[in-house]
Amino acid sequence: MSVAQNPLSIKVELPREDAVLLTVEGDLDMDTATELQHHLANQLHHGRRHFLLDIAGVPFMDSSGMNIVLRAYQEVREIPGGVYVISPTPAVRRILDLTGVSITVPIVGSVEEALEVADAGPVDHGPTTPSQE
Repeated sequence: MSVAQNPLSIKVELPREDAVLLTVEGDLDMDTATELQHHLANQLHHGRRHFLLDIAGVPFMDSSGMNIVLRAYQEVREIPGGVYVISPTPAVRRILDLTGVSITVPIVGSVEEALEVADAGPVDHGPTTPSQE
């Protein structure tokens, strides 16, 4: 029987009625990602539209964790709402960049910045201007 090196802990706060801040600490991997999924689903059920994921305390994230983030992003886009990743560690940021998650899901430095981006409305991360001749 194995014991997780960095067990997951998730703190839930409501900076405002339509937004939830989930402060995640520990490894976000195949063994722990479902716990985050449960928290996200619960908050979605309670009408939250904006999901602020503070993952500064996550030293490791595998594809299971990234899939949870992307699934949440896809679900809240229809509301409309958003998912914002706050302060990933350099190792996790590198994974988010290499897999393209950071192209889709905004990466921000603080809760305040996440709320500002949320209030600015949906962001189209695709090409926005035609090429000039």
